[in-house]
Amino acid sequence: MATNFIRPPFLLKQPLPFKFNTCCLHSSTTQTPSRPNLPIPLDLWLRIKDEARAAVDQESILCNYYSTSILSHDSMDTALANHISIKLADSTLPVATLLDLFIGVLRQDREIMRSVCHDLLAVKERDPACFAYVHCFLNFKGFLACQTHRIGHNLWRNGRKILALLIQNRVSEVFAVDIHPGARIGRGILLDHATGVVIGETAVIGDNVSILHNVTLGGTGKVSGDRHPKIGNGVLIGAGTCVLGNVRIEDGAKIGAGSVVLKQVPARTTAVGNPARLIGGKENPIMLDKIPSFTMDQTSHISDWSNYVI
Repeated sequence: MATNFIRPPFLLKQPLPFKFNTCCLHSSTTQTPSRPNLPIPLDLWLRIKDEARAAVDQESILCNYYSTSILSHDSMDTALANHISIKLADSTLPVATLLDLFIGVLRQDREIMRSVCHDLLAVKERDPACFAYVHCFLNFKGFLACQTHRIGHNLWRNGRKILALLIQNRVSEVFAVDIHPGARIGRGILLDHATGVVIGETAVIGDNVSILHNVTLGGTGKVSGDRHPKIGNGVLIGAGTCVLGNVRIEDGAKIGAGSVVLKQVPARTTAVGNPARLIGGKENPIMLDKIPSFTMDQTSHISDWSNYVI
């Protein structure tokens, strides 16, 4: 998708608006649907089924797998509920029990499935390893962990906290992703690789956020109450980053890999290091002209703004 960004002068104090709104999904896939007369959820589901059939043509040994997981289902919500139920079930938590629970939540709260579609589009657009929607839907544990969290969060909000915490534990055991069911997460989320991601109870994540593996959004100790980070729209958080405490990462900010963030990061700035510091300095930080969660650029701040050499 063609874009024309203009880098603002370094001395500019007031941030210019982004070319695109960080609150909205900006994907070429949503602008050019394969079936333009259909709503995005149905169009996506039909694409997923087409991709499943194509996969079976390529690998006939997977016929039963794709039939059970995708082709035998009439809708995306039943397929998703079935797939994560099979993933999370154990000897004391049968598939049938989880399936009934998950389908009930997904049909009661249709907002979850809208978020699922936004997440699918986000992964396909931002992750070059994702060559098909069906591949993400079945195999990307960050995507699956995020959708299971959405179900758990619904249970948490409706007072079923013991059940929500049990599901959190199973997701942590199966996917190595630990998201407290109390955390609030927006749409268009990419949890890339996702291994080791930890998100605390009072954390809030906005729309169109990209988070890589081994990221912690945690507290600073045993302080209770509102104690976890607040992540704005369009934020990119690099691998191995720790954001600790009730601090804000404002819209369109970027956190470099391996950083430890303990203070607010202003909108459209880049913070790196341990402890994290703003690229360009606190008084006159370099302002980003592209939405980092969309570009997924994790290294330009090193090559462009430092004297890093090997």
